[in-house]
Amino acid sequence: MNRDVAYCPRAGLLTPGRNCWRIERADRLAFLVDAAAYFAAVRSAIAQAKRSVLILGWDFDSRIRLVPQGADDGYPEELGEFLKEVVRRERRLRMHVLSWDFVMLFAGDREWAPLYKLGWKTHPRPRLAFRLDDKHPLSGSHHQKVVVVDDKVAFVGGLDLTHGRWDTPEHLREQPWRLDAQGRPSRPNHDVQAVVDGAAARALGDLCRDRWHRATRQRVRPPKDTPATDPWPRGVVPDLTDIDVAIARTDPGYVTGRPVEEIRQLYIDAIASAERSLYLENQYFSSNVIGAALAERLVTPEAPEVLVVSRMTEEGWLEARTMGALRGLLHEQLQAADAHGRYRLLYPYIPGLQAPNLLNVHSKVLVVDDELCSVGSANFNNRSMGFDTECNIAIEARGEARVRRAIAGLRDRLLAEHLGAQQDEVAAAVTRRGGSLLGAVDALTRPGRTLKPIDPPVSPDIRRLLPASAIIDPERPADPDALAREFVPPELGRPMAGRIARFTAELLAVAALAVALRWTPLGDWIGMEAVAGLARSVADLPWAPLLAIGGFVVGGLVVFPVTLLIVLTCVLFGPLAGGAYALGGALLSAGVTWWAGAHLGRDRVRRMAGDRLNAITFRLAKRGVLAVAVLRLLPIAPFSIVNAVAGASRIGLREFLLGTMIGIAPMIVIAMVFVDRVGAALARPGPGTIAALVAIAAVVIAGAWRVWRRFAAEPVPQPGVAGR
Repeated sequence: MNRDVAYCPRAGLLTPGRNCWRIERADRLAFLVDAAAYFAAVRSAIAQAKRSVLILGWDFDSRIRLVPQGADDGYPEELGEFLKEVVRRERRLRMHVLSWDFVMLFAGDREWAPLYKLGWKTHPRPRLAFRLDDKHPLSGSHHQKVVVVDDKVAFVGGLDLTHGRWDTPEHLREQPWRLDAQGRPSRPNHDVQAVVDGAAARALGDLCRDRWHRATRQRVRPPKDTPATDPWPRGVVPDLTDIDVAIARTDPGYVTGRPVEEIRQLYIDAIASAERSLYLENQYFSSNVIGAALAERLVTPEAPEVLVVSRMTEEGWLEARTMGALRGLLHEQLQAADAHGRYRLLYPYIPGLQAPNLLNVHSKVLVVDDELCSVGSANFNNRSMGFDTECNIAIEARGEARVRRAIAGLRDRLLAEHLGAQQDEVAAAVTRRGGSLLGAVDALTRPGRTLKPIDPPVSPDIRRLLPASAIIDPERPADPDALAREFVPPELGRPMAGRIARFTAELLAVAALAVALRWTPLGDWIGMEAVAGLARSVADLPWAPLLAIGGFVVGGLVVFPVTLLIVLTCVLFGPLAGGAYALGGALLSAGVTWWAGAHLGRDRVRRMAGDRLNAITFRLAKRGVLAVAVLRLLPIAPFSIVNAVAGASRIGLREFLLGTMIGIAPMIVIAMVFVDRVGAALARPGPGTIAALVAIAAVVIAGAWRVWRRFAAEPVPQPGVAGR
């Protein structure tokens, strides 16, 4: 196959309003493979900024060095200090940095409050503004990774300006500049970013300003009089010039009420259009819609080759049991559909790398034939189709030879990196094999760096995780009322509302008692200093964690309210340690009482739990992890009773504990945050700490009141009445 042959133009696939937002012209476009190239390029562009810098990210860490070996450009090395100095030198420059307001699950891996730590907020209208964006559905995230400089140059892809991303295409086993948040060596990381200029960059500036307005209610105006300077990154050679660039988005419509699913449709249309090959390179591979589209193509005689490159190992046990399990199920589905041997799932093997430090494939790339490619932030999972915010760019050749060469060049460059080969070697191998990517991979497989198969086993207990994808990897925001209707029997709504109210009362009682002990004679009357000293001595005991966790087990056996145990643990041991002990104790207690229910048997548990509670047994057995998680989020019965019913209903222990962990985590986080803010208000009383405590209390009360109104007023069905 000769890529230089002029093909007749074919109908364009990219269509604004269907599978993209806008199509705008770029004077230059370049693909930046791996973060060493991207970080150096984005630093170069920002250093040349005159009027505006806009940054969107899933994560942002001001402590990293974009060029860890030294940029030698006259600016500070650390990202935060670099940005402040660029703003200081250009008096008409404004910077806006918007990062996802992360959930507590990621707290240990994030930089806390860079807004105040760095002193960026020096007056009401700072020239460098940092904000956290919380305008997203519950458990959703803002995942777009975009940087725009002067509306003249824009970067889009899979890379955040944060720790653990920097790496070179060599992905060496030991790399002193590749560090995690704690400054320790991190696993090798592979990713792809694109840089564009011209009208395409201005359009991405519009996207950033719209996000900023939705997050902060503040409008940012585009630059009016941008100078003639060109912030294109120094040393970056364009892969294409004068090219139409499509911008595609995912947005759940949390603020606007208008969901956007352009990337979802783009992927569907692209897969349907493939004639010879599909190259997919992605961190995840679990999307139901992508799986269905690929399976539909693979069963046909004219099926294109499908080459998927992903990472071998997930990030930790939980992700392996969730996203890894869903990938295994999708892989099995596609193997069954692959009637003609045209599908492979591979990972980059690098000698010397051992689990868990195998190469982290974090890129989000799709290449269709030599005709279309997409680069951006959207994973091949359900969340990226409609739940999280995403941004991709795409280009198509429409038969134009120079564009076909650039698209094929990106794919061949990525394959060359993974195979330990040269880009021209890959291109020659594809040509010799008649355009076959799988044939080229086979021809270039040799000792050393290469691509190896991923064949994840799918055990029976993993199959039962499939219903849990609604929580683990949702495609759209869940309707709380729909979940409640499905999982909460009407006769149990009122008891559930009562438990939510009691948990809220427990939190408020902690705050009231703390205030009374701090600012009334009550503390002196009961000898508060002595009590506090005793509590500190207990918390400092070497076996204190075991004591705390054991308390949950004992409490579970005597059906003591787990919510009260969580609050007390956070008070005694502090928010962070207490939250960790509470999670461990709750899981161990759940396992023990699950075991008791499994050994007591269904009949005994049914008699103990009562007829009404046994309405959940069918839901537990049928829906597994999803049911357990929802029943924890909506506590329709005492913690220990639900555990025993789950054991008697034959749900597997691992599924049960996973669902428990997912469902109980929000309650523990609420207790941690509330106790932390109470402590801050008492230790440093002032308008800020007290206002934060009042705001958190108001949110908790409002949530409890909504649940109470939703369930407590509903009539309880009587025996013999329809609806039982």
